[in-house]
Amino acid sequence: MTTVGTQDSATERLAAPDPAPLRIRLASMLYDGVALTGIWVLTIVALVTATGEEVTGSWLQALLALEAYAFFAFFWIRRGQTLGMVAWRLRFDPADGAIGFRQVHLRLLGGILSLACLLLGHVWLLVDRRRGAWPDLLSGRRVVRLSRDAARAGGPGTR
Repeated sequence: MTTVGTQDSATERLAAPDPAPLRIRLASMLYDGVALTGIWVLTIVALVTATGEEVTGSWLQALLALEAYAFFAFFWIRRGQTLGMVAWRLRFDPADGAIGFRQVHLRLLGGILSLACLLLGHVWLLVDRRRGAWPDLLSGRRVVRLSRDAARAGGPGTR
């Protein structure tokens, strides 16, 4: 015979979203990369059109890095999902709480380190018992995959 406490915890475990698998995370990253590349192309075309000259230099690299930061910060803080995460039904686990600028900085640092190590930080989730990639572990925020029904219904934790 089960007690109410045991039954409640079993129900919570069943309702908890699963950690996002590596292949889905990589697909989401590719999707976001395409969207970000589009933003960068528009920026460069606008600059070339405005100046009539070639645009190069460290100031352009800084501008493009700032746009990348703004892209991720806006979507992660405002919605808890980037465009790629929406497309692949990923989001930050609502149980971890809202993501703030500190978590954005730590996630981006973890992502940059992972990319510099040829995605080792993302492959890490295959060996981590909590199934966390370096950005997850640094920011303390878990990326989960929503079920089709939860994604259609706008929950759990979606806006």
